[in-house]
Amino acid sequence: MTTDQTSLENDVTGATIWLTGLPSAGKTTIAHELAGRLRAEGHRVELLDGDEIREFLSAGLGFSREDRHTNVLRIGFVAELLASNGVKVLVPVIAPYADSRAAVRKRHQSEGTPYVEVHVATPVEVCSERDVKGLYAKQAAGEISGLTGVDDPYEEPETPDLRIESQNQTVRESADAVHALLAERGLL
Repeated sequence: MTTDQTSLENDVTGATIWLTGLPSAGKTTIAHELAGRLRAEGHRVELLDGDEIREFLSAGLGFSREDRHTNVLRIGFVAELLASNGVKVLVPVIAPYADSRAAVRKRHQSEGTPYVEVHVATPVEVCSERDVKGLYAKQAAGEISGLTGVDDPYEEPETPDLRIESQNQTVRESADAVHALLAERGLL
């Protein structure tokens, strides 16, 4: 390996950017916007969408507290693995429980892998108006129960690295705020 190859590889800094918030808060939309920008800048990027993970990695898990915790830990494991190998990993996942998010952060810290928690703090009223997947309407009609933030708990992060109120800014402004934090932390 030449010196140029070594220095190039050492310049690749991975990180997990975890976007947590209620259903329809804007997590995935912000993550897609940020992913496009990071890729355009030449970063290796993976987006671990919660719905896709449930289908492929966590198939068979339900929505009990224990199953939700297991799902978050699985996603956290994959995110850390990718991030430790130089990938910017965007994780737009509800992750409703503080202890689950803390366990993911702790794993990253123990491995020395950068981790950034972004709370997409959109109020439930705004989320229910957006209702991207029709979940709030189904819950209101009695077709489903256990909707995070309505009839199942969502424990807001007490000290996120960044708090975004997506109802007060554009998707691009939200992605810019995350990008600015990554730059400030030396992760770009």
